[in-house]
This record gives sequence, C-alpha cells and structure tokens, in this order.
Amino acid sequence: MNERIDSSDMVMGLMFLSETAVGIVGNFSLLYYHLILFCNEYTLKSRDLILRHLIIANSLVLLSRGIPQTMKAFGLKYFLSDFACKLILYTYRVGRSMSIFITCLLSVFQNITISPMNSCWKDLKGRAPKYIGFSISLCWVLYMVVNSIFPLYMLSKRYSVNTTDKRDYGYCSSVNRYRTTDLVYAALFVFPEMVLSLLMIWSSGSMVLLLYRHKQRVQHIHTIKFSPKSSPESRATQRILVLVGTFVTFHTLSSLIHLYIALFSNIIWWVVDTNDLISLCFPTVSPFLLMSRKSKLSRHCLVCIKKLKI
Repeated sequence: MNERIDSSDMVMGLMFLSETAVGIVGNFSLLYYHLILFCNEYTLKSRDLILRHLIIANSLVLLSRGIPQTMKAFGLKYFLSDFACKLILYTYRVGRSMSIFITCLLSVFQNITISPMNSCWKDLKGRAPKYIGFSISLCWVLYMVVNSIFPLYMLSKRYSVNTTDKRDYGYCSSVNRYRTTDLVYAALFVFPEMVLSLLMIWSSGSMVLLLYRHKQRVQHIHTIKFSPKSSPESRATQRILVLVGTFVTFHTLSSLIHLYIALFSNIIWWVVDTNDLISLCFPTVSPFLLMSRKSKLSRHCLVCIKKLKI
C-alpha cells in the first residue's frame, strides 16, 4: 500500500465506495423482497422473473467492478492473484452482458404485453411468458461460455510479464490480443450490444407511442368530472421506460469512453476511473427506479414477515 494517498485518489475511492455500497444495499433489498414473496408462494408475474435476474446481474457488476476499484483508489494495487484477476473480469463481463440482454428483454416483453390485440404481436402475447425463463437461462449459459475466452489475457500486476505490449488497469493488466481475437470480440460482444441497444430504443419508442394513443382514447372517453387514472400496466410501462432510458444513457456514455480507451495506448487514469464510475451508475440506480413499483409487493412482504414471526 502506498505511504500517502493523493487527494484525487481519495475522492475517487470515496465515490466508488459510496456508489458500490448504495447499489449493493438497493439490489440486495429488492432481491430480499423477491425471496420473501417466493418463499411465501406469492405468484410473481413474468416481468418479476425478469427483474429478479436483472438484480442478480447488476449485483455481479457492482461486486466485481466496484470493490476492486475502491481498493485500488485507496492505494491497494497488488492485492489480487492471477486467478483473482481472471475471475473478477469474467464475473464482470458475464454480469454486464446479462444486464444488457435482460434490460432489452424487459423492454420488448413489456412492449408485447401492452400491445393491442390487433397488432403484429398478438400471436406472442399468450406465448411469450412461457419462454421467458428458458430464454434467460439459455443466455446465462451462453454468456458464461463466451466470456470464458477473454480473462485468459488478464494478468495480476504482482506477476505481470515483462512486455511492452500490455495495458495497465491499476490492479490488473492485460496482454494485447491478436487481431483475430479482437475481431471475435467485436462479433460476439460489440455487434450484439449495438443490436440490443437499438432494439431497446425501438421498443421504447413503440411503448411511448402506445401510451400516447391510449391517453388520447381515455381523454376522449372520460368526462371532465372524472379524471382518468392510469392503469397499473401503464404505470409499469412508464417506469420501465425510465429504466431503459437510464440504461441507454449510461451505456452510451460508457461505450464512447471505452472506445476512446481502446483506440489510444496511453491510458489517462481519470478517464478510466470515470468510465468505471459511469458503468456502475445503472446497477446502482436501477433498484431504486424499480422500488417505486413495489408498493403493493412491499405491503405483501410486511404481511408475510408478520406471519413468519407468528
């Protein structure tokens, strides 16, 4: 550990610590709600199953990126073994990949759910919930297999090889990959992430249009005396739109900074730290965006807890 920590490192460490702690508390609290409901045989919707996996994916991102970055900022730079470096990168990539996929799945599923019966999604409205669990499980397995390639290039700084063809990330370093490996990475991760992001934007735009048309019809039907209240499905859709919009914003910023880091070999540390802070923003904020739709579930949880005490 360094004898003296710079004030900038101290500030960065406190930011990582705060972001990670708040995110872990939020995600674990939401996961705790789901576990209580599951143990008390509360019937969860398909949307709740998707959210449960999103919580797990975001927790993996926070634990595998937030904790090491906090320790690095406070002066610990040689605390990981070679295996630990590979495991942390592997866990982070799996969590990040699943977070992107599940957020996209949530957006598309909600779009199908609120679509009218005469839309092109009418055949999927009844069948979609049956395939949610299988689709998520398949993607967990797929991303676990695919992401096992790239941690091979990560090395602990404690046992780092003497070569100029490597990149330093503070607590770990990576040997630059071959051109073929870069192409494989682009094909397996960059292109699918772009497709999923575009699909999220398209799905969100469709939901906004559906909500607008629904609001116009409701205003036409209701009289001035009775102010129309939005349906539970409309409120859930609005919250999902906020969630997806938050994800797209932070993911776009993080991708642009990551592209800058990848193109230039001379790494500027504050740029890398800023990118890591931004990459943790969505996992930190998302549980609090979702908690607003848990009022009924929270009341049900309190009832379940009282029953357990009895």
